[in-house]
Amino acid sequence: MSTIDWSRFVVRINVSAPVETLYRAWTTRNGMESWFVRLSEYKQKNGEEKDRDEQVTVGDTYKWLWHGYPDTSVEYGQVLEANNKDLFKFSFGKAGNCTVRIKNEEGEHIVELVQEDIPTDDAGKQNFHVGCKTGWTFYLANLKSIVEGGIDLRNKNLQLKEMLNS
Repeated sequence: MSTIDWSRFVVRINVSAPVETLYRAWTTRNGMESWFVRLSEYKQKNGEEKDRDEQVTVGDTYKWLWHGYPDTSVEYGQVLEANNKDLFKFSFGKAGNCTVRIKNEEGEHIVELVQEDIPTDDAGKQNFHVGCKTGWTFYLANLKSIVEGGIDLRNKNLQLKEMLNS
């Protein structure tokens, strides 16, 4: 009998950066494009696109495109919570919802991502629990790399397939 809760997972990483820097990395277009996606469009409820450094608010929507994937691989979602400090929650398509919290533990800043409401059928377990957890593990490491040292670990070559870093 499995003891894994296939409906959720948690990934965490310590990052030496101010909380505001980490929060803006998730909640602005410039932030997201610096470490996560190649295109991050955030739009307000009225459909107006947000400025590159404007923070998201609850009800905003997003469109994300990844390095290493064609424009047909697109994710759309909505901002569910954003407190302008240390909490950001968004829908993540069929894969459930993600909550990002920036915490202080033992004098260090921790970026914690919880993905939950993951479908628990075989496809959900493989694609969203295993697949997303693998992806988030890489991208959180890339966030740390970008913020602490400026090195972007993402694969940006569309011709390279099945890469860990895209």
